[in-house]
Amino acid sequence: MKPIIILLVLLLVYLQYRLWIGDGNLPDVIQLGNEVEDQHEENIRLRERNDMLDAEVRDLQEGLDAIEEHAREDLGMIKDGETFYQIVE
Repeated sequence: MKPIIILLVLLLVYLQYRLWIGDGNLPDVIQLGNEVEDQHEENIRLRERNDMLDAEVRDLQEGLDAIEEHAREDLGMIKDGETFYQIVE
């Protein structure tokens, strides 16, 4: 009876060692889970950005309104016959 108890205690100690200190221990698993969650959030953010860029590319390919908006905002262009007013505070 005594050798079985010793064997079971040794097995318990071995399993506890593997759980807390060995390869693939519990803290490592928790850290990897957190990293997976962070990466998932980053992927969602990048997917949304890609969707916005894709929509902008389609808009630039199909319509002149986006090109005109880009010329006005980014390049400071105006149409013929328009008057540009700049208000300086």
